[in-house]
Amino acid sequence: MTQMRKLEEQVGAWPHVSVHPPARRSDVSSVSETPRSDTYTLGGTVDIPFTRSVRDALLADGLAEEHRWVPNSGWTTFHVRSEGDLQHALWLMRLSYLRYSLKTSTDPQKLFEEESRELGLSPRFKLLLEPFVPKTPKHVSAEAVPA
Repeated sequence: MTQMRKLEEQVGAWPHVSVHPPARRSDVSSVSETPRSDTYTLGGTVDIPFTRSVRDALLADGLAEEHRWVPNSGWTTFHVRSEGDLQHALWLMRLSYLRYSLKTSTDPQKLFEEESRELGLSPRFKLLLEPFVPKTPKHVSAEAVPA
């Protein structure tokens, strides 16, 4: 199994994520985290969206590259060539995914703390992502709570 196939399988198992080929190219996979956010894989390359500030921090720390087609955006590019690269690509994708997960979490502060620990986020990255933690958690309706 290729590194990219492993990446697609692991990311595809995350809640609210689907992996599918885009309409135009059969050699590209699209990983949809939300209806408006796709991460693309082509060959051994992963294109991942971030906010501009997170993208700038990733570039400054050498954790990703400028996007090859839209370098002045929040998008990044990362090349997967080895198992270590696969693990780093998963880290980058989880970092991008976190921003979307916080929007739907019933306890976003707890999720942010858990994911920050799991991802080993530095204080700098935590500070950049804190604005995406909703101040009030989503309420779960009585019907959604099992008896």
